[in-house]
Amino acid sequence: MSPTAKHASVTLLWGEDEFLLRERAFELLGELKPTEVDAAEWRGSELQDLATPSLFGEPRALLINDAKSLPKEALAELAAYVAAPDPDAPLVICAQVGDRAKVPVALDKMVKPVGQVLEVKIARKDLEPWLLQRAKREELDVTPPAIHALVETLGEEPGQLVAALRQLGSAFPGERITPQIVAKQFRGLGEQQVWDLCDHAFSKDLPGAIRSWRSIEEGRNEALMVLGGIASRLRDLMKVRALPDRMPPAELARAAGLRFDWQARRYQQQARNYSMGQLIALHERLVDADRAMKSGANADVVMPTLVTAIASG
Repeated sequence: MSPTAKHASVTLLWGEDEFLLRERAFELLGELKPTEVDAAEWRGSELQDLATPSLFGEPRALLINDAKSLPKEALAELAAYVAAPDPDAPLVICAQVGDRAKVPVALDKMVKPVGQVLEVKIARKDLEPWLLQRAKREELDVTPPAIHALVETLGEEPGQLVAALRQLGSAFPGERITPQIVAKQFRGLGEQQVWDLCDHAFSKDLPGAIRSWRSIEEGRNEALMVLGGIASRLRDLMKVRALPDRMPPAELARAAGLRFDWQARRYQQQARNYSMGQLIALHERLVDADRAMKSGANADVVMPTLVTAIASG
């Protein structure tokens, strides 16, 4: 899409997955390079900048991430702007919602009369065909069984799956990617279910966290291994919480020892749900849980209690 192509003045994108929301936002904006702001870092001047003509006539656009975290005063500013938006300066608002949640009502009512409201998601039945298309876009020779093995191994997180495809392309350049190569590359990375459990729990999605734990429990995974995964995530969040709140994702990833920018962005959002004192208190509870299970306590009691403590804050 060229910079002169027509865009909707205001678009609200909502869905469960941050990676898909950002991808769709940049697809809508085409070659436009937006000013990007996280809701928690709202300063109040972003909409003024959007409505002010550029000195050199460059097209302008604004992308707001994690819009559910916008403070009341920011929502009021947004409502005033959306009532009469600049038709030549696209505004894209991304609202990440919890598992099975609906579009944020206040944002929906605000945008729908003047713009477009779009749900962004990939149904489970469409995930593997979508991933196969991504592999072709990356010019990777990946077999459909390998795609299936990748999803079975790493789970259904689109951002992580795309990162895994790129990792396979770097590790096996020019080779045909088979299920055997997927197993070789990703064996020993830990259960994706533990990742999902941590995502739900530290995002304070208690129903989703409990469902994840039940799934892990049914799979007869070792509870101490799960506890180790939670401990690893908690340590990462403590590192992120100790860093400046407005540090760019790439810089944050390097400083915190994380592998991906999207991972840094997600951990930053999760860390904001807690004060450092609360994270330290959760770490103490985790140590107590570890000690209890090693002393013979029933994991069926200890783990749901710990998960509930994390997800309820």
